[in-house]
Amino acid sequence: MDKVVLGKTGVEVNKNGFGALPIQRIAKKDAVYLLQKAFYNGIDYFDTARAYTDSEEKMGAAFAYTREKIVISTKTAAQTGEDFWKDLDESLRRLNTDYIDIYQFHNPSFCPKPGDESGLYDAALRAREQGKIRHIGITNHRIAVAREAVESGLYETLQFPFSYLAADEDLRIVEECGAAGMGFIAMKGLSGGLIHNSAAAYAFMAQPQFAHVAPIWGVQRECELDEFLSYQACPPQLDGKMQDEIEADKKQLAGDFCRGCGYCMPCPVGIEINNCARMSLLLRRAPKEGWLSGEWQGKMKKIEECLHCGQCMKKCPYGLNTPELLQKNYKDYQTFLA
Repeated sequence: MDKVVLGKTGVEVNKNGFGALPIQRIAKKDAVYLLQKAFYNGIDYFDTARAYTDSEEKMGAAFAYTREKIVISTKTAAQTGEDFWKDLDESLRRLNTDYIDIYQFHNPSFCPKPGDESGLYDAALRAREQGKIRHIGITNHRIAVAREAVESGLYETLQFPFSYLAADEDLRIVEECGAAGMGFIAMKGLSGGLIHNSAAAYAFMAQPQFAHVAPIWGVQRECELDEFLSYQACPPQLDGKMQDEIEADKKQLAGDFCRGCGYCMPCPVGIEINNCARMSLLLRRAPKEGWLSGEWQGKMKKIEECLHCGQCMKKCPYGLNTPELLQKNYKDYQTFLA
């Protein structure tokens, strides 16, 4: 199976990582089963975060006896050095380990650096000296912060959204990481569920120019895991038909669209922004019956209560006009109900 070295960390992992955000939505026994099945079938890199409710705890239960054979990355959304230590200690406890391979700052609005007011990077340095973490990484959805992290030379890995829908700026970030010897961890390889052909997504990542890219696939169901495991044994080829599908997706999804990252949440009036703001795409790219249910009609109707307070716009890492997107999607949604 293909391997990838995470830049200057020297850490080598299977180029088929497990993104553990979705396992917070399933029972602990089911999550442990999925994690262990992934491991026993060759997956050795698992990514989670303190913010993913009980994901770390489930991972700790799954790998209590195989810790040394896997690579774990987790994240802290702390804004201060004091909270950094609270998050780190809690992650170590929940993961049932005494060290974390890659400890990442979770989508900060700035690039933490030594000596800044936050104290975050200085805390990470001390944690590394103490052996509690082995490598310092950062995750982000903002091009400016990601580029600053790469240029700073302070980080060993960058986790950033990357798929075949990537814009030219995103591709440059990938190239810059490679040139800087920085590990590149690709999140949202299926673009938040908008990409349905996982084989095409996998084949895209397997291209030679992305040899330094380590994708992590969000897995919640055994059938999803089985898909990615099957690609290890029989790698999909990026043939003409698949390339045509990729180009069609890129054409349909070009421009400003909600990626469903959820950083705009929570909404003060309870709008489920991360799905409602991309409902038009979801209706056209998945069986629409579920999205037209009574439950979802009620959720979309909440858009009428939008306060236009601007909070979601301020928090959107892509700089989208979220209230405008909500209104456009709501208007389109009503045409499906007519």
